[in-house]
Amino acid sequence: MLRVIGLLLLIPLFDIVLLVAVAIPFFGPLVTVALVVLTALVGMLLVRAEGRATLRKIQQKLAQGEVPTDELVDGGLLIAAGAFFLTPGLVTDAVGLLLAIPFTRYPIRAATNRWVVRPYIDAKTGGFASGQVYIGGFPDEGQGGMGAGQGPDGGSQPSGGSGSGFDPDDATDVDFEDSDR
Repeated sequence: MLRVIGLLLLIPLFDIVLLVAVAIPFFGPLVTVALVVLTALVGMLLVRAEGRATLRKIQQKLAQGEVPTDELVDGGLLIAAGAFFLTPGLVTDAVGLLLAIPFTRYPIRAATNRWVVRPYIDAKTGGFASGQVYIGGFPDEGQGGMGAGQGPDGGSQPSGGSGSGFDPDDATDVDFEDSDR
């Protein structure tokens, strides 16, 4: 968490350094301010257009009875892009542009799904949402608890090899050919 806060505090510092580096030797202060305002305006128009397209996609998916998961993540990324465009500076405008353009937003959305959304949902549902559920034994098996294949005294319990306690050799054979009579 401290790294995120540190990164958020470094972004304005990078913006100031870049603005000074661009303003003094190349354009001058007035042209640099106009450049920052122009990139913010163009970026906000781009976010507005992409937001409308994303909203249409959400409505289409809902009308078809599908869950618009990717579109909702796109909406969140577009909100972040709008916030970056509203923050004056060239670095924040570049980050906002990366989040606003669909071509660059797709890999960011995939990374967000993989490293933010999926772990959060898994933590809240115990793995049921993604299918990463615990299917064998007891969850505290490694902590001295009774797991699959262990008896009440903690010793080994004979089983069919899968830890389920079912031995296929003990099952009786059923003759389905005689069931027609």
